[in-house]
Amino acid sequence: MKRILVAVLLIVPVVLAGAAGWWARGRTLAPKLETTYQAVLLVNGQVYYGKLQGLGSAYPVMTDVYYVQMGVDPATKQTKSVLLKRGNEWHSPDRMLLNARQILMVEPVTSGSRVANLIAELKK
Repeated sequence: MKRILVAVLLIVPVVLAGAAGWWARGRTLAPKLETTYQAVLLVNGQVYYGKLQGLGSAYPVMTDVYYVQMGVDPATKQTKSVLLKRGNEWHSPDRMLLNARQILMVEPVTSGSRVANLIAELKK
């Protein structure tokens, strides 16, 4: 009888721990995004600025998306960076579905930053 009791006392915690691990699998808490816009760096080096939703899921969604395009000013021959809004492309996308495995880093875009100020100017 003591052997059965000892066996039960040893097995029950192991089974409960396994059940808890199985239940919690895939239920990680997503980071809280506290700024309006986020900068998302992809593994291919592209950076997008926008409103990110669903971080922690397999396919987060980004809306109100902006990106930087480099160009040469023909008059001065100097390289120039311009912030552009996505959506003016031929297919007029209103959102981006991102593969979470391709996201290298997510950072907040603070309200006083240059990017936030450029976005505010573009929205006028």
